[in-house]
Amino acid sequence: MSQSIVEKYGEARLPRYTSYPTAPNFTADVVPGTYAGWLGSIPTDRATSLYLHIPFCRSMCWYCGCHTTITEKDKPILDYLDVLHREIELVAAQRKDSLNVGEIHFGGGTPTIIKPEEFVALMQALRTKLGFAPEVNTAVEIDPRRLQAEMMEALGRSGVTRASLGVQSFDPKVQKAINRIQTAETTLKAVDGLRANGIHAINFDLIYGLPFQTVESCVETVDTAVQMRPDRFAVFGYAHIPTFKKHQRLIDEAALPDAQGRHAQAEAIAERLVAAGYRQIGLDHFALPDDELAVAQREGRLHRNFQGYTTDACETLVGLGASAIGRLGQGYHQNEVPPGLYANRVSTGELPTAKTYALTSEDRLRAEVIERLMCDFSVDVAAICAAHDFDADLLLKDNKALDALESDGLIRRGAGTVQVNDAHRFVIRAVAAAFDAYLGASQRTYSKAA
Repeated sequence: MSQSIVEKYGEARLPRYTSYPTAPNFTADVVPGTYAGWLGSIPTDRATSLYLHIPFCRSMCWYCGCHTTITEKDKPILDYLDVLHREIELVAAQRKDSLNVGEIHFGGGTPTIIKPEEFVALMQALRTKLGFAPEVNTAVEIDPRRLQAEMMEALGRSGVTRASLGVQSFDPKVQKAINRIQTAETTLKAVDGLRANGIHAINFDLIYGLPFQTVESCVETVDTAVQMRPDRFAVFGYAHIPTFKKHQRLIDEAALPDAQGRHAQAEAIAERLVAAGYRQIGLDHFALPDDELAVAQREGRLHRNFQGYTTDACETLVGLGASAIGRLGQGYHQNEVPPGLYANRVSTGELPTAKTYALTSEDRLRAEVIERLMCDFSVDVAAICAAHDFDADLLLKDNKALDALESDGLIRRGAGTVQVNDAHRFVIRAVAAAFDAYLGASQRTYSKAA
């Protein structure tokens, strides 16, 4: 691949399109009662997904882009959990029936920073107050460095079905540069303990583009990781935005790879994982052939939400906790981001909604086009437009971004269709951006496209 193409598209800062419109387009002009009304109107026979945000860690990883707070004390965490339980009650109060919860995802921060008995109590509160479907898939993000045997037992006892372990890199030099020391032995101990407690679905997160990272160290990390045989990998490019995340200023910018170096690292990781028997899923996920994510891709059932690629086709996602985002039939909601402000809102007996976004018919159309592109790397724009009762010219006519991508040989266009060339999968965010009517309207800084 030519260096000019990598530099032109790899340096572009674009959304990851885990939603459309993206979060910077949500508005703080919230009409009182809007979100409560959305909750109350969820059909009783519709499955619901939950996202719970636990915004605490014991130490800061300098690459981190998440909403989290560092604390060595337990009291702030306990206080937060009290508020979270209260928010669950407030959501339940808007419903007369069960939410029929079928999918739960705990994110952070470090969700397993809470005590085992606190996790069990939280799961019980969700079950009794919101109501579960007959089968529930529960995923938890985990820092292996602080995972104890008692917590692994509690996760298994609570019905957790999937664990997502942060790995990032096994290179000691890289680990020191990002303030995250984690040996392969520590990771393997966590994997073995989780499996011993009945949690057999294991994900690993890797990152490329970190300080002092090389193609060789990326490959060595993959080789070490695949020996533990996780079901899935998520491979992300480091987003260096020190103006937005001030702790990233502790990272030596001179040690970061350029666009060509980042691309080479991403390609090397992908090649190694595929050679090890994993299937590439969408932009940045890899899964074993019999994993449900790989099956969903083969069958055209792959979806994308705030947690990345998923088999969850649920139209209703309720966000709980500070900064949590959800999507209901009418649109998106986001809670207050600072834990203190979130707690103050809940303490007054009101839902802590900070922002909402009511979807338009055109938003739904563009969201489907973008999701299919991000999942399938091709899309029948004309067919989707027809299903939404729109003229395809709305999206295709005079689309200069698509013209440029086609001129550069990155996509092929047919009669109302767009397909990304296999050799240029890394530009998919640029292709999706060609259908984003709001891009450039906000001042948000996004991560690099590659």
